[in-house]
Amino acid sequence: MTVAARLREQARQSNQRRLLGITGDPEQCRERAQTALAETDIGPGETTYVGPSEAFHCESLGRHETDQLLGTSRQAVVLDCHERCEPNTLGRLVGTVSGGGLFILLTPPLSAWPDRRDAFDESLAVPPYGTADVGTNFRQRLVETLRAHRGIVVIDAEDGTVEIDSGFDFTPAQCFPRPAVPDGAQFPDAAYEACLTADQANTVQALERLHDTEQAVVVESNRGRGKSSAAGLAAGSLARTGKDVLVTAPTANSAAALFDRARELLTHRAESVESEPDGEKPQLRTETGTVRYESPVNAAELPDNPDVVVVDEAAGLPVRLLEATLDASAVAYSTTVHGYEGAGRGFSIRFRDRLAESRHEVTEQKLTEPIRYAPADPIEVWAFRALALDASAAADQLVADATPTSVAYRTVSGEELREDDQLLREVFGLLVDAHYRTTPNDLARLLDAPNVSVHCLFADGHVAAVALLAREGGFDADLCQRIHEGERVRGNLIPDVLTSQLRDRRAGEATGWRVMRIATHEAVRSEGLGSALLDQIRVRAAEQDLDYLGVSYGLTPELADFWAANGFATVHLSTTRNARSGEHSAVMLDPLSSAGEELFDHHTAWFCQRTPAAVRESLTDAEPAVVEAACRTAAGTPELRLSETEWDHAAGMADGSAIFETAPRGPQGLAFRHLVDPAEAVCSPTEQELLVRKGVQGQPWSQVADAVDLPSAAACKRRLGAVIGQLADLYREGEQ
Repeated sequence: MTVAARLREQARQSNQRRLLGITGDPEQCRERAQTALAETDIGPGETTYVGPSEAFHCESLGRHETDQLLGTSRQAVVLDCHERCEPNTLGRLVGTVSGGGLFILLTPPLSAWPDRRDAFDESLAVPPYGTADVGTNFRQRLVETLRAHRGIVVIDAEDGTVEIDSGFDFTPAQCFPRPAVPDGAQFPDAAYEACLTADQANTVQALERLHDTEQAVVVESNRGRGKSSAAGLAAGSLARTGKDVLVTAPTANSAAALFDRARELLTHRAESVESEPDGEKPQLRTETGTVRYESPVNAAELPDNPDVVVVDEAAGLPVRLLEATLDASAVAYSTTVHGYEGAGRGFSIRFRDRLAESRHEVTEQKLTEPIRYAPADPIEVWAFRALALDASAAADQLVADATPTSVAYRTVSGEELREDDQLLREVFGLLVDAHYRTTPNDLARLLDAPNVSVHCLFADGHVAAVALLAREGGFDADLCQRIHEGERVRGNLIPDVLTSQLRDRRAGEATGWRVMRIATHEAVRSEGLGSALLDQIRVRAAEQDLDYLGVSYGLTPELADFWAANGFATVHLSTTRNARSGEHSAVMLDPLSSAGEELFDHHTAWFCQRTPAAVRESLTDAEPAVVEAACRTAAGTPELRLSETEWDHAAGMADGSAIFETAPRGPQGLAFRHLVDPAEAVCSPTEQELLVRKGVQGQPWSQVADAVDLPSAAACKRRLGAVIGQLADLYREGEQ
């Protein structure tokens, strides 16, 4: 029996998966892979090849097309890594292989592979670094896992010689009966008859609670346990009873399995189903109910007031958007614990508290029984280790006594992280905790990207806080000019924004560290460790003669206050929302040198000059707290430059002798000046919101009155007029 046939037979008998590695020349690897598949009973219709070749005799996809495989299963997947070894693609494709199947990995010779340079390395080589500067730690670690894990055989493409054979003993898979329809089930029998495990049936039953109001159901599992299918069966069942079910997920493709199961259920029930499965907004419409998709940003607005909201892959969404869904009467959250996306645990760590405080009665459901393959699948174990999908922070008790004065600061290199698996798990686990979407590509980036450095605070040898920094800028005049003319530069976010969007030709000359991620262990959060880490980073940055520290993030008032308290000031607020996070991005700087001060002063003045018009033009509907936070955390003093007549007009608003609309420039300027650089506290919270909504954003009076809970537009005008009159008196004296 050939190697491939033996692995296939093992996989089929155990209902697990096996990995066949083929190393050597690219063409020989492809030929050997096709020969290996021909030695099994896996047909071309059950196989997908991902790579550059167009001659593979099965479905062939390019790297950018692999989203098409989400929610699908294959008996064999061939991933060609000769031109590009991308961690995200590797993780995504492993998950599509079903029990009994083969994952076939085509690579250069393992001994030489880590030192090869490929297209993914080029993506890590951000200017001014070159590909030769990229490290080799991720691929070294990947090769080590291939040598160490069970269920893996590696052969030489040229002569078929076996290089690695784990010799894995296996137990034949056991067959279990399909779960029965529970007594008193509200969903149709077909929903339960479609379930493959008791876990899945229990989940469908838990989702019956969505028939009632003020209910929330949380479904958690690893990949391949059938949670999305369970959510789809529930959505179809609810639509059958007349419910309008709004579905959201990080992408429409992410919800493909959910819509497939809902469609199958409705079709099985002989419903008249009008289906629009393609494109960005799939929908299923019956005579009574609907299952419809909206992007996360749109879904947060709860368009058309749905009866039920289902959030699939909830851990891949930012907490702010998850919070918005709590306004729904009934909502389900389906989330992957350890996904190829490396989905962040903002859901489980931060959102869970807010869910518990909501009006909803919360039901928890976990799925542990695999559906796509049998338990103890060796390839799942390998993928978790290779991509650090199960990385976790140190146990709480190991860092619980950490304080800013007791911790030790140091940077850690990619080599250290590769050689110390526990250190890597603690660092990467904290980064996953901190961000709603940390991916396997980020693992490779922190191991190998030449512009990235890892800074940690240790408590008794364990990671209590971590920051991931990107070195940016330091460009010559020619590159600065090209960026100014529209050339994009990878991995240099702040120089790119300041040069291309804000038109500063020299912004890229300064060199800085951008804080990509910063995280403090949950056990010691709010104890000052984040600030202590930034203090240490600032010292190290000055030692390296850097010009500034910077950060770019989706602005929330809490985060803005954190960065401002640590010496950063806002120099930019985006006028559009980030498509993924739904938030307006801010750029904040902390200057460290004379060149940094020059850059900071220029953009502070430019922020003060342009922001009032930018807000009125593009940020009228932004959350006032976001606009206020951006203003509050800016530096500098906006110039008023009002004429005598404008001063008199603004002062006259106090007694109603002048009205806002006659000459709005003066009151608008006063409102913005007060928000950025208040001379003294003269405003109540309601008056502060009036200054933002009307004075800066320019919202209609009726909208402002409703928002600040005043009885009428006239009452708003009187209240704002009194405040503007006070500000006119206050600032006119200072200007003269």
